[in-house]
Amino acid sequence: MTNERNKTRKKIGLISSAVLVSAAFLASLPGAGQNIRPAADLPSLLKKTAEYCRKLESSVLDFVCREEINEMIDPALDTPPRPTIITWTTLEQRAFATAPLPKIKNSYIYDYQCIRSGGAISEIRTLLQENRKKKNEPNAKLKTSIFIYGTVLLGPVGILAERFQGDYDYTVAGEDTINKKPVVIIDAKPVPGAPATTNLYGKVWVDPATAEILKIEWNESRVGHNENFEKRAASYNRKPRITIRSEFQAEKNGIRFPSRLFIEEAYLNSRGRAFVRSETTVTYKDFKFFTVEVDVKSSR
Repeated sequence: MTNERNKTRKKIGLISSAVLVSAAFLASLPGAGQNIRPAADLPSLLKKTAEYCRKLESSVLDFVCREEINEMIDPALDTPPRPTIITWTTLEQRAFATAPLPKIKNSYIYDYQCIRSGGAISEIRTLLQENRKKKNEPNAKLKTSIFIYGTVLLGPVGILAERFQGDYDYTVAGEDTINKKPVVIIDAKPVPGAPATTNLYGKVWVDPATAEILKIEWNESRVGHNENFEKRAASYNRKPRITIRSEFQAEKNGIRFPSRLFIEEAYLNSRGRAFVRSETTVTYKDFKFFTVEVDVKSSR
């Protein structure tokens, strides 16, 4: 009986040791003992994001950066494939096959300047490179084929500014981390009966400590010229799926600046499989800030 008790004590001792080792290991991990779950007090967070948007709108901005655009278009479903002759010389036979239309790829590099003062914002572009060929075109327009965009910097305003918050129902959709920073995901949807506006809506990744907006995934229903995608989907006998994602990683004086814009135009078949017709990726880099400050007069 004594031997059995000793064996049981040894087993308990081994289990306790294993638990202690596991606990010690977990305690040694980076961030252990820290509360990594951000607070998700929605009313106070919306108040803070409204203040952030006010600061963004009232800021005096003057900066330049490099704007790099890569665009891919796959016209495979747009027109019937071209017939191609395939020859088997050994058999002296010929057959017709179909070759898909090639994908179209475009690239552009702009010198992008943003100036905001007195309630007005100006975007000025100089085209430096087009499809790897050097250019020097001042006051250039965007040459993208599918999507034309503008004032990406002010994206958060239309969805979280105080004057627009009454148009949306907000819920906390979850929590996430961006660059090891804990964030809260806010889902914004138009309230029933609210008048349709040009303002987009969707999910917003917010730093709860600063209320800075780090990422937005926009809903496709209010994309400009959405009827074109609906018509294209009908011709494909598919459903459209437009993905728009804005990322804001550059920071100066508590204001986040766009770092990446991604747009995907896809169409789903009856099985839910997606055909990606186009992708547009915009990257902002090499920021040079001349003025980034809050306009004290407009904030009163």
